[in-house]
Amino acid sequence: MTWETVVGLEVHVQLRTERKLFCGDRAVFGDEPNTHVCPVCLGLPGALPAVNPEAVRLALRAALALGCTVHAESIWARKNYFYPDLPKGYQITQFERPLATDGRVRFEGSAGGTTVRIRRVHMEEDAGKSLHDRIPRATAVDLNRAGTPLVEIVTEPDLGSPADVRAFLTGLKRILEYAAVSDCNMEEGSLRADANVSVRRLGRKRLGTKTEIKNVNSFSGIERAVDIEVARQRRILESGGQVRPETLLWDDHRGRLRPMRSKEESHDYRYFPDPDLPPLVISSAEVERARSELPELPADRLARLVAAHGLTRYDAEVLTRSAATADYFERAAGAEADAKAVANWVMGPVQALMNERGEDAASFPVRPETLATLVRMVDDGVVSDGAARTVLASLAREGGDPERLVDEMGLRQVREKGRLDEWIATVLDENAEVADRYRAGEEKLLGFLVGRVIRRSEGRADPRRVGEILRERLGHE
Repeated sequence: MTWETVVGLEVHVQLRTERKLFCGDRAVFGDEPNTHVCPVCLGLPGALPAVNPEAVRLALRAALALGCTVHAESIWARKNYFYPDLPKGYQITQFERPLATDGRVRFEGSAGGTTVRIRRVHMEEDAGKSLHDRIPRATAVDLNRAGTPLVEIVTEPDLGSPADVRAFLTGLKRILEYAAVSDCNMEEGSLRADANVSVRRLGRKRLGTKTEIKNVNSFSGIERAVDIEVARQRRILESGGQVRPETLLWDDHRGRLRPMRSKEESHDYRYFPDPDLPPLVISSAEVERARSELPELPADRLARLVAAHGLTRYDAEVLTRSAATADYFERAAGAEADAKAVANWVMGPVQALMNERGEDAASFPVRPETLATLVRMVDDGVVSDGAARTVLASLAREGGDPERLVDEMGLRQVREKGRLDEWIATVLDENAEVADRYRAGEEKLLGFLVGRVIRRSEGRADPRRVGEILRERLGHE
C-alpha cells in the first residue's frame, strides 16, 4: 500500500531584541534564574503590558522577508492554559487577526525547487522554562524567558518527506538570519519547530489524522522524529487501526517519541482579545520603509554571485549558507583575486580552519584581503597550494603578512631553471626506467616524475615549471 506523507510546521523564532515584548526586562540567555523578571512578566495584579516597538519592527521585517501580506491592523489575544512556567495563566499572542498571512518560501527539496506556503506570521510572548535538573526529585521554574518576544511562523501542510522538512527549515533559518531578525540559535531556544504529521493514501485529497511532535532541538532531530512518526502511522493504518490525535515528545537521546497528551484544538484555549492591549496598527508607510530596509536575501544573493562571478550554482549555494561567509567571499574576490580560486579557498581550507577553531567568517582572524593576497601568490606561482595552506594556518594563529611569512618559512617556490635542472637531473637518474616509459608514450607518468621533483625540492619547486622542463628534457614538447 502506498502512502503520502503530509507535514505542516509551527516555527517559533525569538526576535533579536534586548528587551521583552511587553516590559523593559532584558531578554537574555544563560543568566541566573529569575533575575530578569518584573510585575508584568510575573503576571502580578494591576501590571499592564506595553508593546516593545523594536520587536514589532523585527516581526514586520520577518513577515516581509517571507513574502507575506502585512495587515494594517492585528489583534492581541489571550491564549488560556495552565502550566507552572506561565505565571499569568494565559499567553499573549495573536489569533484570528494575525500580523501577516499568505507568504511563500522556496527551497531545494528532494524533487528540486519546492514552494511552501506560509499560512500566517504572528507575534507572541514566550513562556518561562521548567528546570528538571536543579533540585533532586523536584521541578524548578525559571521565568527569565517569560515575555521574550517571538514570531510564530505557521506553514500550510505542504511538506512531503522528513528530508524536505529539514531542507525547508534550513532555508527558513537562512532567510531569517540574512534579514537579521533572529540569531536562530536552536541550542539557546531561539528557534523551535513543532511538526504536525499525518499520512494518507496516495492520490487522496482529504488529510489524515495528524499528530504533533514537540521538544525537538535540532534539524536532524526533527527529520528523524518525523520519519519515525510516519512509519508508526503507516503501521497503524496498514493493520486496520486508527491514528489518534495527540501531542508527542521527542526524546533525542533515545531516538524515540512518547505520548504527552491528547491534541488540543483552538477552542480548548478559549482565545479572546486582550483587554489591556489596543490593536496593533501598522501604516503602509511603515511597511514600505521596512521593505526598503530589507537586506539582499539568500536567493537573490545566490543568483547575483553566479552572474557576477561566474560561480557554479552549487558553489554559490555553499557560499550563501551564511551572510557572513558570503560577505567574506565577496570582499576577498573584490581584492583583485580570481573569484573561482577564492571560492575554492573559502569553501575548503578557510572553512576547515573555522570549523577547527569554532569560528565563523565574521570572527575568523584572517581577513578577506589577506586571503586574496595569498590566493594571488598561489596563482602567480610564488607559493604552492600546500605551502599556502601552511601559511594560512599560521596567519590564523599568529597573524602577520603572507609575503613575509612565505620568505620566513622558506616556502617561496623556486622557478629558476638552473636550480630546477639540478633536482630534475637527480630524479631522472633515480627513475631512469620511468623516464624511458614516458618517452615510449606513457604520458601519464609525467605526474609521477613531477611529484618526485617536488619531493626532492621539499615542496619548493614550481610544479608548472617542472612539468615544462621535463617535457623538454624527455622529448614531449
